[in-house]
Amino acid sequence: MGTTKVSARWTGEDINYIGTDAKGNQIKMGGDDAPSPSQLVLLGLAGCMGMDVVSILQKMKQPIKDVQVEVIGHQPENYPRPFTMAEIAFTITGDNVDPKSVERAMQLSAEKYCVVGQTLQNHVEIKTSFVVVQG
Repeated sequence: MGTTKVSARWTGEDINYIGTDAKGNQIKMGGDDAPSPSQLVLLGLAGCMGMDVVSILQKMKQPIKDVQVEVIGHQPENYPRPFTMAEIAFTITGDNVDPKSVERAMQLSAEKYCVVGQTLQNHVEIKTSFVVVQG
C-alpha cells in the first residue's frame, strides 16, 4: 500500500496555517486571505477530475483548447458542516470536440481514476496521535 505525507503548520496568527505537500509546495490555509481547508478539498476534487478528463480526452485525440472545472459543495447549516453533495461542471473549449467523449471522460474520472472523488465517496478511517514538546 502506498502512502503520501503532507503537513500543516500554524503561523501563530489567528487560524492561519501553511500547508506543505510531499513535494515541498506550500499553500496558505485559513484566515481571511486564504482558502479554507474545506475549500481546498473542493479544489482538490476540481483539479483531480480536471487532470483526468484532460488526460483521457487527449488519449481520445480530442482537440481541446481549454478546460474549466467548477465545483459547488453543498453543506448543512449546522457545524461541522460536512459536504453532502458536490456538483461538478466542466466547460470544455475546442474545435469539434465530441460530447460523448467528454461524457465518457467525466464518467471514467468519477468512477475509476480520481483519487479525491473516490476518497470523498468512501469512508476513510482517521487515526490520530500527538506529541507534546515542553518549552
